[in-house]
Amino acid sequence: MEVLAIIPARGGSKSIPRKNIIPFLGRPLISWSIAAAHSAKSITRTIVSTDDEEIAAVAHDAGAEIPFLRPAKLASDDVVDYPVIRHVIDTLEDTESYCPDVVVQLRPTSPLRPEGLIDDGVGRILDNPGADSLRVVCEPVNNPYKMWRLDGDLMLPLFDAGIPEQYNMPRQKLPTAYWQIGILDVIRTRTIIEQESLTGERVMPLIVDPALAVDIDDDASLRRAEEACRAFSMDKVFCA
Repeated sequence: MEVLAIIPARGGSKSIPRKNIIPFLGRPLISWSIAAAHSAKSITRTIVSTDDEEIAAVAHDAGAEIPFLRPAKLASDDVVDYPVIRHVIDTLEDTESYCPDVVVQLRPTSPLRPEGLIDDGVGRILDNPGADSLRVVCEPVNNPYKMWRLDGDLMLPLFDAGIPEQYNMPRQKLPTAYWQIGILDVIRTRTIIEQESLTGERVMPLIVDPALAVDIDDDASLRRAEEACRAFSMDKVFCA
């Protein structure tokens, strides 16, 4: 069973320049995702997809493969995940005749992965042949059934829970909602190729502590991520 970890890391981040390789608790940020992949027993190969020579060098030093650079057209601000992941899969097929059974996406800016998380996610997919993918989720801070959308000068509920005046109900009376976070995506390669999607139609959840839902995008989120990393003792990933 081939399980390929893909770590996407473009060079042109705007919010924090050179974000993917900034220091994070004494190590380049991207090295935390590489170490997490190496510590997972289920991962058989780890590749970093980047358009940037410096990021490639840092990733190589951390033990990842960079068999090719990502084209510049796939590294702009508005490029979504799918073409980036598909580029890796197609290029490996063309150059090595290599095709994994499962792809694991590890975003460098979401480094809070407790020990065993990756293997747990991969195991759930392998144990459920009908599942197309798995997403890590947590309960959101604010229940979306209390949210509104504007309709001209008035407001309407964003979602209908089928409960009268749902926006006035206590949280316990409302359906439980989940927010997807970027620490781990597990996708069958057939989902990517046949459905042209990173999710497909049958998506499994892996529910985690909301404290892990930190995407580093500014100095404040960087500090929160460092605090959470210490709280969960995640530095053990470098001892695997």
